[in-house]
Amino acid sequence: MKVRFNGKNQTEFYPELKKRVDKYFKERGISKHANTAMFLKSFFFLGALIGLYILIVFGNFSLTALLGFAILIGMVQAFIGFNVAHDAIHGSYSSSRLINKFMSTWFNIIGANAYVWSVAHNKVHHTFTNIPGHDEDLDVAPGLVRVCPDEPKKAIMKYQQYYAFFLYGFASLSWVFRKDYVKFFQDKIGETDNTKKPKIEYFNLFFFKAVYYSLFIVVPLLVMDITWGQFLIGFLSMHLAEGFVLGLVFQLAHVVEGMDFPQPNEEGKLKDSWAVHQLKTTANFSLKSPLSAFFCGALNFQIEHHLFPNICHIHYPQLSKIVEQTAKEYDIPYIENETFIGALKSHYKTLRYFGRVAA
Repeated sequence: MKVRFNGKNQTEFYPELKKRVDKYFKERGISKHANTAMFLKSFFFLGALIGLYILIVFGNFSLTALLGFAILIGMVQAFIGFNVAHDAIHGSYSSSRLINKFMSTWFNIIGANAYVWSVAHNKVHHTFTNIPGHDEDLDVAPGLVRVCPDEPKKAIMKYQQYYAFFLYGFASLSWVFRKDYVKFFQDKIGETDNTKKPKIEYFNLFFFKAVYYSLFIVVPLLVMDITWGQFLIGFLSMHLAEGFVLGLVFQLAHVVEGMDFPQPNEEGKLKDSWAVHQLKTTANFSLKSPLSAFFCGALNFQIEHHLFPNICHIHYPQLSKIVEQTAKEYDIPYIENETFIGALKSHYKTLRYFGRVAA
């Protein structure tokens, strides 16, 4: 079923908001893309990845130190996804298509696939946020974790608020070995057509997966003086750390208290306009923490990201004031958890609710 938003509902809000945001950039004479702070941040995380890789593979460190480095490099890969590749794939890193393409390649190098992400995230998730059957981000762990009222409920799910956090750790392992292949060859992602793939993307999928497997599996086993068992402990620790960071940040933005999970009517129509829908299905957290914005790629300003994915995340802290004020004037909810811990508690309560209460 083709989903249509209600263009007649609260149509003045988004044009007015865009006008105010455009005015913000025009008055300051600044670009909507990356600035010096963004470039320095990119060099920091990419440098950390390369530096940690060299220390792990070629450094002569104890097994304890290597395990610590493995956990750190897993977290850094998540931060590169948030801070570098995410903006590049959205086309918001630079006004240059070539630079965006180059920076998005880092997504492939850390084991994911930029093309699959561009369809599943940019086109599907950003359009059909929290709509069951369309937004596949709601399929956290089918049959084990229930995050919306339309999913079937099983007895085990009454404990999901405890074990879901552990399952989040397997997110990056799934991307690297299974999920990207499955989604790439699906005819549909959600209800969105996925049959018209550029031929070069077939090459990119297998080439960059081979690069990743070589860098993170073959080279360490050939160069490092470790056993297979020691390698597996390090490799799994790296991915559990990466997956846990990825899972938490994305879940705290869409699966917390107050979120809407709307279903279209029989004609495929939703009650809200696209912009209003984004505000009702998205939440911010920890907005007053510069560290959260730095490490999360300002994805704690998820509302601003969903409304303006074509603007570099480095600007979201300033834009949030404009968005919140405009939403207030138009009586549209602006959902925010003030702290990371507060968002975590809200996510825990939401998991418990959908596991035990929601029909």
